[in-house]
Amino acid sequence: MLPELQFFKRSEVKMKNSLLFWGVLVIFVEAVFVTAQDEEESTVLVDNKCKCARITSRIIRSAEDPSQDIVERNIRIIVPLNNRENISDPTSPLRTNFVYHLSDLCKKCDLTEVELDNQIVTATQSNLCDDDIETCYAYDRNKCYTNTVPFTYDGQTKMAAQLLILKGSPFPFR
Repeated sequence: MLPELQFFKRSEVKMKNSLLFWGVLVIFVEAVFVTAQDEEESTVLVDNKCKCARITSRIIRSAEDPSQDIVERNIRIIVPLNNRENISDPTSPLRTNFVYHLSDLCKKCDLTEVELDNQIVTATQSNLCDDDIETCYAYDRNKCYTNTVPFTYDGQTKMAAQLLILKGSPFPFR
């Protein structure tokens, strides 16, 4: 083969690789831009790490009537299939029943300060709050979990609280 033809074949291969690279780069940048644009438009209503649920909403144009806007809600639920009935007890059976009530997910029971008649009062944003403990389907990394275990010392057995150390826990074991 002539050296000039070999040079042109190499240039052709380099050009094809370069075009392929730039094409993939354009598609990647467009995907990142569209994803970031969608995330900016949506508002997070609920991010319940205990129930592994996240609810977002955003305003979009109506498909039936483009002059009107509608609210689109996205509900993402991750079902942790290998979790236990009692997440603090590794010997409890696997959980097979997962219950999600939208009203329970959306209630906001955290106390917030509100100004009423030039007075600051604390209130909750929901009237459905009570003291019953929410069933968690996953560990909350900001909580401490304990389990009661039998502890034998000097011939006596007592029930003692054991701290569960979680991967990524804010309370590392040292």
